[in-house]
Amino acid sequence: MDTRLFPALGREIRVIGTGTWQLGIDLSEVDPSHAFSNLDAACASGVTFIDTADAYDHGASERFLGEFFSARPRTGLTVATKMGRSSGEKTYPTDAFSRDRVLHWNDRSRKNLGTETIDIVHLHAPPIELLQRQHLWELLDELVETERIRCYGVSVLTCAEALEAIRHPGCASVEIIVNVFRHKPLEEVLPAARESGTAVIARVPLPDGLLSHNRRRGSTPAPPGSVAALDAGWIYSVVPDEVGMQAAHEFSGLCRRLGPEHVPPVQVALRWLLDQEGITCILPDAHSLNQVRSNARAAELPPLSQEMHTAVRELYDRLIRPYVHQHW
Repeated sequence: MDTRLFPALGREIRVIGTGTWQLGIDLSEVDPSHAFSNLDAACASGVTFIDTADAYDHGASERFLGEFFSARPRTGLTVATKMGRSSGEKTYPTDAFSRDRVLHWNDRSRKNLGTETIDIVHLHAPPIELLQRQHLWELLDELVETERIRCYGVSVLTCAEALEAIRHPGCASVEIIVNVFRHKPLEEVLPAARESGTAVIARVPLPDGLLSHNRRRGSTPAPPGSVAALDAGWIYSVVPDEVGMQAAHEFSGLCRRLGPEHVPPVQVALRWLLDQEGITCILPDAHSLNQVRSNARAAELPPLSQEMHTAVRELYDRLIRPYVHQHW
């Protein structure tokens, strides 16, 4: 699997990473032994970047990783966690990012993960108003200076938040949703990140289950602009069902005509994202060993043709852009 430089750490990471919420740890969807097997298989397939958060089931995800590392050498792995929100919180507390609270969050995460120094801490989807407070960045710099963390970044919902984060010299990375049906970050965030040397971690690299037939159904999308529609940034909340299904169908047709032979659309979509200049690592879901291995195979594919890239852009512009591009 190819590697790409994570500048602030001065090390290479593999282009396919993994999160831990999709293992089901926070939702009790799978037992710990199954989650352990999936994560072990991901590492065996070449994954070196693991993403978690203190808010995933009140720290259970971090504690799971701590147990995983105690049973398996951590050599060569890079771990990113998040801080700033507790499980279930939709807004930040009034004392968000006071020094005491930041130190408390960091102490808990270091204990959960079983490490003195965390590789990367991402602020967990803070509103842009918090990102504009200088004292926040000074607190994060203090965590680096005292070797509690090696570097920091921001997990964002919007391009505006990503650009505000990148504006600060100490920001090492941004996590943002970007995929074949979410192109706005390609136009706004990736150029700024390339110029500043900021790593870009692509979360939700597959468009909300549309390509894997796992889209959430049975509910009417909330109208654009509502909290329910926009809070998590899911495109199914603003794209009508019939449009999403048509886009997925047309994308599958493009894969058959212009993509690598006998390669499923999910792998083509991941390869498309890896072709974007400025992407450091992507975090595809992996609920099973088969998905873990399928994700890794996507990184082994050759770059897609320019014809395929042009066709994906046309599909996005024609069907998805009118509903999605003004958001996030």
